[in-house]
Amino acid sequence: MNFRSIPKLELFSFLFSMPFIVVVAHLFMFEISIWYDSRLWLYSFPMVFVLGFVVWLIRLRYNQYLERIYPQVQQSSERILRKFISLILICLIGILIPIKVYGYFHLFDYQYQNAHFWKCFAFVFFIYLTFETLFEADFILIRLKETTIEKETLKQLAITQEFDTLKSQVNPHFLFNCFNTLSSLIAVDKQRAEQFLDELSKVYRYLLKNNEEGMSTVENEVKFIHSYFKLLQTRHGDAVKMNLQIDKQYYGYFIPSLTLQLLVENVVKHNSLSKNKPLVIDIFSTRGKQLVVNNNLQHRTIKVSSNGVGLENIRNKYNLLNQPGFQILSDNKNFTVVLPLIWKPNTIHS
Repeated sequence: MNFRSIPKLELFSFLFSMPFIVVVAHLFMFEISIWYDSRLWLYSFPMVFVLGFVVWLIRLRYNQYLERIYPQVQQSSERILRKFISLILICLIGILIPIKVYGYFHLFDYQYQNAHFWKCFAFVFFIYLTFETLFEADFILIRLKETTIEKETLKQLAITQEFDTLKSQVNPHFLFNCFNTLSSLIAVDKQRAEQFLDELSKVYRYLLKNNEEGMSTVENEVKFIHSYFKLLQTRHGDAVKMNLQIDKQYYGYFIPSLTLQLLVENVVKHNSLSKNKPLVIDIFSTRGKQLVVNNNLQHRTIKVSSNGVGLENIRNKYNLLNQPGFQILSDNKNFTVVLPLIWKPNTIHS
């Protein structure tokens, strides 16, 4: 018998209640004799206590068995019903047998009476039922807590998997566009192609490093977009311009990694660029703890096919982070994306 496996709550309840049960049961059986018959204290009390311990241990093991085969909160009705029936049987047998034995052998001059049995049964059943109710309530609360934790864990795993999927969409898309640019430059200007390739290697090393995390600080995103913009200028020159006005007090805030790169890439992809009518991208912060990316609309004559990966990717990341405030605004002259800044987020790791 491994007594270490006995729950402390159950053990303490037994040690607290059993002496009380023994004394009251003897009062029912022997009445005032218990106060002057020393034999009851020396022999009968210990005998009944040991018997009560055996009965309690049987009940405990059976209850543990029921909790193993009916562990779910939804199975509480089956588990409680079986515990209730077993409690009645255990109390009946556990009280009837010793009282009958006492009466048959006239132990300690005891004379059996039915009233003694029913009084003992009612009292013991009430005590056991009270503790059983407390134990069952405790078991259900623990299971509810465990179920909630399990659900949250599964939800977090699902979010992590989806977030990883969103991150994996960035690198191939970005690399594909860069290779197209490089291919075009090689045919036009080899020197600029070499410069572009050098910048690309720096940017991609940074991209790989920062894409390991789901979130990035505004400061890191600003540094990265500076490097990325050099790639754009290598190809487009003065046809594209970028203005950055971000208050440094927001540098410690977070946004989903590579968000600015995705937005700038999206702007260049869907707008025409020329030296006479340059595409202007403004990135600035607001007092509402927001980062705004705005550009003048210069629709291409030939529309570029798009699967909406960039903007949808960012929207999904904010949704997964349960962070409201992401907005897409557009009119005849400007296209604007509003990014809520996040302070000390629960970063989703791979």
